[in-house]
Amino acid sequence: MNHGPLLAAHVESFSFHGAQTPALRDVRLSVEAGSLTAVLGGSGSGKSTLARILAAWLPGSHGGELRGRLELGAHGAGARVDFDGGSDDPRIDPAAWAAHVAYVPQDAAAMLSTVRDTVAGELAFGLENLGVPVAEMRRRIAETAELIGLGGLLGRGPATLSGGELRRLAIGCAVIGQPSVLLLDEPFASLDAAGAGTVERLLWRLTADGTAVVVFSSAVDGLSRTATSWTVLGTGGPEGGRQLAAGPPDALLAGDALARSGVVVPGTAPQGPVRNSGHTDAAPVLELKGVRFGYHGPGASERETLRGVELAVRPGEVLAVTGPNGSGKSTLLRQLNGLLRPRAGSVLIQGLPTHGIPTGVLAVDVGLLFQDPRFQLFERTALREVAFGLGTKRRLLRPNPEDARVRERALAALAAVGLEAQSGSHPLELPASSRRLLALATVIAREPAVLALDEPTVGLDRHGLEVLDTAMAEATARGAAVVMVTHDLAYARARAHRLLRLDNGVLAPVE
Repeated sequence: MNHGPLLAAHVESFSFHGAQTPALRDVRLSVEAGSLTAVLGGSGSGKSTLARILAAWLPGSHGGELRGRLELGAHGAGARVDFDGGSDDPRIDPAAWAAHVAYVPQDAAAMLSTVRDTVAGELAFGLENLGVPVAEMRRRIAETAELIGLGGLLGRGPATLSGGELRRLAIGCAVIGQPSVLLLDEPFASLDAAGAGTVERLLWRLTADGTAVVVFSSAVDGLSRTATSWTVLGTGGPEGGRQLAAGPPDALLAGDALARSGVVVPGTAPQGPVRNSGHTDAAPVLELKGVRFGYHGPGASERETLRGVELAVRPGEVLAVTGPNGSGKSTLLRQLNGLLRPRAGSVLIQGLPTHGIPTGVLAVDVGLLFQDPRFQLFERTALREVAFGLGTKRRLLRPNPEDARVRERALAALAAVGLEAQSGSHPLELPASSRRLLALATVIAREPAVLALDEPTVGLDRHGLEVLDTAMAEATARGAAVVMVTHDLAYARARAHRLLRLDNGVLAPVE
């Protein structure tokens, strides 16, 4: 028997405090039990804002001004909350709402409690707060861990997990509470093929059991193609934050809403290589010789991640590295700029060993884009963020963004990634995709000899991918080398000269 939607919303408008224009305008969404819905939009379309509104993270005067309504269906006792944007708007009890609606943000680590030192502890945290009996808690932890592919990692610390493993843990923390509605923002970000398959199977199991699943994404993927319905949000100008179209996937694929929004649709976006031919006869700009590295586990044990890695990358070359989640790809990149140091072997940049050279000095020649850009953004404005790195290159102890040359180069780097208009914005107030592009601007502004890019395509729309293409093309044209870690094999095959796989601690070519 159909009791109507489990969750419905009409966002007439939503504006963050101090914003000149609404982030969302006239958006409607309704999801029923057992349905899969995809909300698609380019960078800045407001899809993550919509997810946070549906999760009750934003409504009320503390988050911004909302005009419209939110309504929980039968599982939420038919609760309806109306907002008119005033100071006396109702406040939603987040704990009561979260009992029915679970949300995993694009920054999956934000889902974790950070007060538990094991995977099992994180999975238990929400159940402990609900007073679930110990025997039932243990059963649900074991079952959920197997469903998200972390059954063998229950004793591991969350801080030791890869980005993909962290995302699966965050999803596990959301589903273990058995919500009636599950909201997932970029659910496949940083996942390898096996991890993506695990999450997809979990979502199909949930919908078969009656859970309504809503995914928010800047790209069309295999899961979204099977959705019951799509909602497309506009990006930029008068269409920004507006609902451009809603309906079945086939109908929207035949229209122009996806292209207008900047959503990545495989097979329609340009996939030609941006690379030049490289300098195959030049001396390597980057070399790894017998590099070994391991993390210390409980007691005196060591979990060796890199087992004698050999690598040479030449000027103008784009190298892509793939491999399973947890195989050590991010660990490999951090050997290049000294954030991590080899236990054995050596790293050479432009023929010189990095041993003993401070990381701050290595940053002049090795620009690292973190998988999570928040870890490298710390200044008060986007302009100061880019200027800081330029100051480091000029050996300034305290970079001055007002210095004419620094300011000019910083603004040029921001313009190159489409963020010149956001030069005065606080980095952490930018959308996730814009934070990634800002971090990229801090790297390319310095013109390093090596660009080390960790999952650079995550969360980028079509415009963002074009920016990344251009940045790599310009870097290799001046003789820099690019080492890119990615699970996006289609992108890697189109852009890279070589594709290697890191598995069991060693690199091998991918045919």
